[in-house]
Amino acid sequence: MPHEIAEWSEISEQFKDSLLLGNGASIAIDDSFLYKSLKEHAIEHGLLTANVQALFTYFNTDDFELVLRLVWQASRVNKALDISDSKTQSAYEHVRDCLIGAVRDIHPLYSDVEHQFDDVANFLSQFKTVLSLNYDLTLYWVAMYSNRQGTGHIFKDAMYHGVLDDDWKKYRQLYRENSNTLIFYPHGNLMFARNIIDNEFKIEVGDHNDLLDAIFNNWSYENCVPMFVSEGTSNQKVVSITNSHYLSVTYREVFSDLGNTLTIYGWGFGEHDVHILRRLRATNVTKLAVSVYGRDQGYCNHVYELIKQELGRVEVLFFDSTSRGCWNSPA
Repeated sequence: MPHEIAEWSEISEQFKDSLLLGNGASIAIDDSFLYKSLKEHAIEHGLLTANVQALFTYFNTDDFELVLRLVWQASRVNKALDISDSKTQSAYEHVRDCLIGAVRDIHPLYSDVEHQFDDVANFLSQFKTVLSLNYDLTLYWVAMYSNRQGTGHIFKDAMYHGVLDDDWKKYRQLYRENSNTLIFYPHGNLMFARNIIDNEFKIEVGDHNDLLDAIFNNWSYENCVPMFVSEGTSNQKVVSITNSHYLSVTYREVFSDLGNTLTIYGWGFGEHDVHILRRLRATNVTKLAVSVYGRDQGYCNHVYELIKQELGRVEVLFFDSTSRGCWNSPA
């Protein structure tokens, strides 16, 4: 029996608590995000040298962030101990330059996507909490753009001086705004970084148009390494999450505060992200709304069975991802 696929406007009043965004949300904004993975993009475009590919193989990972961090720390330790080792430094520079090249190839410019921000912000503002599994800057750009419009609704990332506030729940309180939405990144983001002693912070810049360049410059100057988990198996991602203060707090505390309803937009429910679904077991979520692209009944069947297997008795509704008022579709 086919699953009913509603228009977003038909069910939106039932879903006001939380929103989870997957890569389909970024693809809807710009189809440059249709690549399989950063690593595969780098290989296909000749960015990855044989030595760098050997590092990924040795550490049994596809995660750029992990490999870059390990080689960077090794290089800095060698410098501190005055150990002559140009090969490690060279490997670090190759991984770093490869990552910068891959992201630069894929990521759209602010000016290319700004025309969609009003519609996306209107959609996001319906929710109390937004979780993005995507490492790109589009959600951050939308939030900052909307905050400048003076609509009375404010988007907050619960950070103080670029660091996640331990008392992040206080940001739910209204200050000068009429309403607000808290935004979190369970898998990190391009704008998040950590220094050599693993202090985590958000890279900030005065002009939003320059943020991508500011991120690349910070990486190039060897001030920090990025903090995002874009590749790897579900178990590898959990390890990366537990090794980060920001990610572990988000995974542990924010997921416990999602409310009873969760809307999922653009998430493929792949095996590499099953840890997210399993984390939802211990939450108060009792009703899910899941976006469907192209009215794909096969996808509906897969998602429905997986949710029942992992979460049990949770009500599941499906809605058309391109329906009016949904994500970047005008209302």
